[in-house]
Amino acid sequence: MENLITGIHHITALAGRTQENIDFYTGILGLRLVKKTVNFDAPEVYHFYYGNEQGNPGSILTFFPYNKLSRGRHGKGMLNTTAFSVPVSSQNYWLQRLKRYYISFKQPQERFEGEIVVYFEDKDGLGLELVFNDKDERNGYGGGPVPGEYAIKGFYNAEIWEEGYERTAGLLTEQLNHTLISEKGNRFRFAANDLPGCYIDILCMPDSLRGLAGSGTVHHIAFATSDGKSQLEIRKKIVQRMLNPTPVIDRDYFTSVYFRELGGVLFEIATSGPGFAIDEDKAHLGEALKLPKQYEPYRNEIEKVLTPVNVNYDEWK
Repeated sequence: MENLITGIHHITALAGRTQENIDFYTGILGLRLVKKTVNFDAPEVYHFYYGNEQGNPGSILTFFPYNKLSRGRHGKGMLNTTAFSVPVSSQNYWLQRLKRYYISFKQPQERFEGEIVVYFEDKDGLGLELVFNDKDERNGYGGGPVPGEYAIKGFYNAEIWEEGYERTAGLLTEQLNHTLISEKGNRFRFAANDLPGCYIDILCMPDSLRGLAGSGTVHHIAFATSDGKSQLEIRKKIVQRMLNPTPVIDRDYFTSVYFRELGGVLFEIATSGPGFAIDEDKAHLGEALKLPKQYEPYRNEIEKVLTPVNVNYDEWK
């Protein structure tokens, strides 16, 4: 029987300048912009979705880019590092690429057996990692500036800092189908499936300051579930945990339920479908500005407010 939770669906972060965000993730990292839309709650702000060729769950990093947003602070009660999965054979390629674009990074180190990790940050200070491993069978996006054999395959893990791991661990294992699969020092790794894209690492960081929201910080993490039926089953479990989840909310490309775990991180349960091809051809994902239907009558006004942006994959080859 398949778990109600199948892994990470997407991670959403806050950013500063819009074009700089696009250049970093499509240009330097070579992800595909699979959807260009707006924040459902603030239509004057873009919502960018980056991922693999089709934006499959487990590959999608999204951003709300607020121009001139103050820098946030990493700390406990926050998801501080988003890790991408890349092949072991790509290590030299990526180190040279980061140097080419003057991206500072920490030297490679082994974390758990079979994974070499390199930490770096984007222009807003968002914590990122490349995890070099040979157990990821997914395909990355080869249509951008990064050749397919070196391309990012999707997420590897997400790293959450907490005062202690026990309360969040209880939620993951009792309501969200995760199992403790590894631990090392103050790091405890949980997974819905023992595969890249499914790992949640909790770090016990009692001496850390609490994180502060702002550019360069994660807004929420979404866990994937197969459909609306399984989503409602999970929601019932969250209600029983007395964590006050939202009703099911239609996000056009999936439906969502949100709640805040006891350590402070905003969690979401998102359905795997219908996906990003419902309003754009797969060959042209991310090219046009797509608006939620309630904002379509105001397209002219919204387009006047949004800063024009462009994606040029060839420029970054």
